[in-house]
Amino acid sequence: MTPIKFGTSGWRGILADDFTFARARIVTAAIARYVKESGLADRGVVVGYDTRFLSEAFARDAAAGLAAAGLPVSLCTRDAPTPALASEILHRGAAGGINVTASHNPPEYNGIKFSMASGGPALPEVTAAIEAEANRLLAGPPLPPPSLSGLPAGRIIPTDPYPAYAARVLALLDLACLRRARLRVVVDPLYGTGRGYLDVLCREVGCEVSVIHDHRDPLFGGGTPEPSAENLRDLAGAMRERGAHLGLATDGDADRFGILDSDGTFVEPNYLLGLLLDYLAGTRGWQGGVARSVATTHLVDAAAQRRGVPVYETPVGFKYIGDLLTQGKILLGGEESAGLTVKGHVPEKDGILACLLAAEMVAANGGRPIAALLQDLYRAVGTILSRRINLPLSPAGAARLRAVLASPPTTLGGERVRSVNRLDGTKLLLEDGSWVLLRPSGTEPMVRLYVEAHSPERLDALEAAGRGLLDGE
Repeated sequence: MTPIKFGTSGWRGILADDFTFARARIVTAAIARYVKESGLADRGVVVGYDTRFLSEAFARDAAAGLAAAGLPVSLCTRDAPTPALASEILHRGAAGGINVTASHNPPEYNGIKFSMASGGPALPEVTAAIEAEANRLLAGPPLPPPSLSGLPAGRIIPTDPYPAYAARVLALLDLACLRRARLRVVVDPLYGTGRGYLDVLCREVGCEVSVIHDHRDPLFGGGTPEPSAENLRDLAGAMRERGAHLGLATDGDADRFGILDSDGTFVEPNYLLGLLLDYLAGTRGWQGGVARSVATTHLVDAAAQRRGVPVYETPVGFKYIGDLLTQGKILLGGEESAGLTVKGHVPEKDGILACLLAAEMVAANGGRPIAALLQDLYRAVGTILSRRINLPLSPAGAARLRAVLASPPTTLGGERVRSVNRLDGTKLLLEDGSWVLLRPSGTEPMVRLYVEAHSPERLDALEAAGRGLLDGE
C-alpha cells in the first residue's frame, strides 16, 4: 500500500487511486490527534475546500471525523480560497485548519493541507508528526465512516470566511488611490475559489470589472487551474475586447496569482515580486525585511538594496516565508511560483491580494503599464532576467545529475563559480552575478532548472550550459 506522504503543500493524490475517503479519514484522524496533543483542541479547527470533484464531500467527512474526535469545527459554507481559510483561522483563534484542495494541479488530483494556529502552512516537524501517525493508522484496519449521532449540538458550525477576509485585505490597500484611478480590469478565477472574492473586491476598490470563467467546473475547462501564460489566453482576449488596464487571475484555490499587462502580455511572477517590494518600501514607506525562496529572482535583492531592506533566503515552500512573517521580520515574502504575502496579512500565499496590490501599484503610477514600471526599476538597479525549465530525467540523466550535485563544476557558461548554495538543491552563483539552480523533484523523474542573468543572450547561454550538465556535455 502506498504510504501517505506530505509534500511542500500537504498531501495530494489522484482521486479514487491514492486520494480516497478511507485514506482521507486516516489523515484527518492523524491531524485530530496532533491538535489534541498540542493542547489546543478546545479552540477547534476550520475546514474548507476548493471546487474540485467531491471536495465538499471530503470536507464534510473531515468535519465529521474531527467532531467525532471531540473537536469543535467551523465548516465553510462554500468553496473558499486558501488565504480566506487562513484568515478565518486567525479570526476565530482556531487551532488550525484542514483544506481539501489540490491547488493548481490537474483536475484528477485532490489533497489535504493542514494549516497551523498562525494561519500559515504547517512546518516540516508538524507534517512529519502527522505523516508518521497517518502511516501508523494506515497499517491497521480501515477507519469506519464518522458518525455525528450523539454529538453535542453546535459541534459543527457553518462559517463564511469572506467578511473577515475582505476586511483584512481592504485594510492593507490604499483605497483612495485605487478609487481615484478607476482601472478597467478583467478577472479570471479559472473556475476556482477566487470567484466571488477577487471580482467583488475589485469592484469594492473602484475598478470597472469584467469576469470570465466564474462558475464552478471541476474539469477546469479541460485544462489545469494554473494561472500560466498558456492558460490565460482567454483572459488576454477578453482584455483586448474591453480595453482593460490589467488582467487578474488566480489558481484553483486562489493562493497563486497571474497578471496580464495592458497589452495582454504575461507578467512573470518574479518581476512582479521585485516591483511590489520596490513600491511598498518606496512609495508606501513600509518597513521590514523581505523573504524569498532560493529559487526566486535576485531582482528582489536588488530592489531591497535600493530601499535598504534586509533579505532572508529560504528553502522552497511558503511555510518558511510564512514563519518569517509570523515572527514580524518581513514586509513582503514571495516565491517565483506566484506566491506572495505582506505584513499585517496571513502567513500564507494570497493570489487575490497580489492581484489587488498589482492594481494599486498601476493606479499609483497613473495607469502606466507594468512593463514600463519594470523598465524604470531596471534603470535603477540593472536588468535581471529569469527563467525556469522543467526537464524530464532518464535513468542516465538522473545518474549525471547526482554526479553534478555531488561535485559541481568550477566554471559554467564561461564564468567562474563564485560559490555554491545548497539550501535547497544546488545553486551555482557566478562571478558576473548570474546564477543557475538545479532542484530535483521529490516526486517525479524531473529536475527544475532555474537560470538568471543580465541579458537575454546570457540567459540563453546559461540555460544551454545548465542543460549541458545533464546531457554530459
